[in-house]
Amino acid sequence: MSGRDGARLADVKSFWESNPLWTGESAFVPGSKEFFEEHRRVYMAECFGGSWDPRFFPPSHLGDPEALRVLDLGCGIGFWVSEFARRGYRNVFGADLTSRALELTRMRLDAYGLEASLQQENAEDLSFEDGCFDHVNCQGVIHHTPSTETAVAEIARVLRPGGTASISVYYRNVALRSWPVLKWIVSPLVWAGAGLKGRGREKMLRESDVDEIVRLYDGAENPIGKSYTRSSFERLLAPHFEVNELYLHFFPARALPFSIPASLHRQLDRRLGFMIYASVTRRSTP
Repeated sequence: MSGRDGARLADVKSFWESNPLWTGESAFVPGSKEFFEEHRRVYMAECFGGSWDPRFFPPSHLGDPEALRVLDLGCGIGFWVSEFARRGYRNVFGADLTSRALELTRMRLDAYGLEASLQQENAEDLSFEDGCFDHVNCQGVIHHTPSTETAVAEIARVLRPGGTASISVYYRNVALRSWPVLKWIVSPLVWAGAGLKGRGREKMLRESDVDEIVRLYDGAENPIGKSYTRSSFERLLAPHFEVNELYLHFFPARALPFSIPASLHRQLDRRLGFMIYASVTRRSTP
């Protein structure tokens, strides 16, 4: 886990209000169709190795997508809200801590003629009623909130018994676990320009502290960023969920100072992913 000393939810909200996803990286105007199309293209390549993984979506046994109530918690700039809407989900709710994220999500939906309900929410204290959703999608969100355990409990609370969720957090993979040694091995790449551009992250890979690298990934002023091992993620989920499957994705090839073949990117995505994803089912009594 990493965060600035004494970081509060207000600090998290302030940062993301001023630094929505993909701003500070894209050359396009935030909210423009070019901005969203670039984001989708890069997201698909970096987060999934270029191909969809059906495990992100509700399992077929839950029933007709048109009838399911789906919550995208921490919707950011609307990637998942729009993807659910594209696939025929008619009762999609997008929630985010910041008003700017909801504004950009609405612009994204309007750009493609899609519909969803949007509202401002705190993942640690949701206003939704108990058991009102069939599926919750929460990708890369709860590792940014002060009490991740509380956010997990809230996801379980708003799911009906037997409801499902797809939840992901930063994964403390072998590269991060080995970073004190690996840093010196890959230092020529770092000095050649490896690293993420924008948001004050250009020198993040010169850090020795793994927790600081995780925090810096989303921006130099990001107040909280946490990473989990497989076992610690399972412990986080176990009080409320049956964990059906854990799997990896997300290899940020754009951080490399050279291009890699798509086939290699897919292998790195699945074997050396920096995000760990859980497909879970809510227990009868959360």
